[in-house]
Amino acid sequence: MNKVVFFGTGPVAAASLKSLMGHFEIEQVITKPRNPRHKGIVPVEELAAANNLPLAFANTKLELDQLFDAANFNSRLGIIVDYGVIVSSRVIKSFELGIINSHFSLLPEWRGADPITFSILSGQPATGVSLMLVEPELDTGQLISQEPINIDPADTTPSLTQKLINLSNQLLAKYIPLYLDGQVTPYPQSNPEQATYSRRLNKADSQLDPNTKTAAELERQVRAFIDFPKSKLTLLNTPCVITASHVAPQPKTSIDPKCADGNYLIIDQLIPENSKKMTAEAFLNGHQK
Repeated sequence: MNKVVFFGTGPVAAASLKSLMGHFEIEQVITKPRNPRHKGIVPVEELAAANNLPLAFANTKLELDQLFDAANFNSRLGIIVDYGVIVSSRVIKSFELGIINSHFSLLPEWRGADPITFSILSGQPATGVSLMLVEPELDTGQLISQEPINIDPADTTPSLTQKLINLSNQLLAKYIPLYLDGQVTPYPQSNPEQATYSRRLNKADSQLDPNTKTAAELERQVRAFIDFPKSKLTLLNTPCVITASHVAPQPKTSIDPKCADGNYLIIDQLIPENSKKMTAEAFLNGHQK
């Protein structure tokens, strides 16, 4: 069985590692250490520990360099999924065949930290998975394989993420052995001058703004931000998180905002502050005097 070193941290990485364990010998798992303020699970660390996989921690580029200065791995290839640490040329060159990253977009589209969310925000009909050789520059490496997938009009970031995980696992299982055997020739990304870039989201991104955005843009925001940073709107003097919506030329209830294009964002479900998820009708009933 081919031997690889795996780099990853979050839940996407854990799902990928679980799949890779069935196809490759995992010589080493490298992940970021638990944040002392984090009280939830640490998916990669817990999966590695449960399966007795060798586990090491590196939280920065320098720590990763130091780890590799002290280690002597036999793997010809590294695999990175959802790691969150910049990898230096020193670490890349320590592998005969480099490091492959599974990136969840059709590169050079949506290079950067959050390609799934931005593919939904942009309203594009499709995205995909790119298996890419890692370079020190951001998501510029040659491709091993690239496969598209349609974005359903109802997809949220979690639902699209799961589809992309499934596709990524299929591509890694298929193409990594071919690459290790010299049967795949890496090729450049097409039209790199047309690259687009995603960024990390923050809590300030959560506010819905009907005055400057179209109803379709806001509906996509609701689906894209469903987990984080969420989509917030004050309705009847109550701060609310909008969890489901759609676009219409006329309002359905009095709380549906008119947007910059003249259409309305129809509020289907919401979570009022200090309350549970409910329909717009239930929310209005609760505010009737």
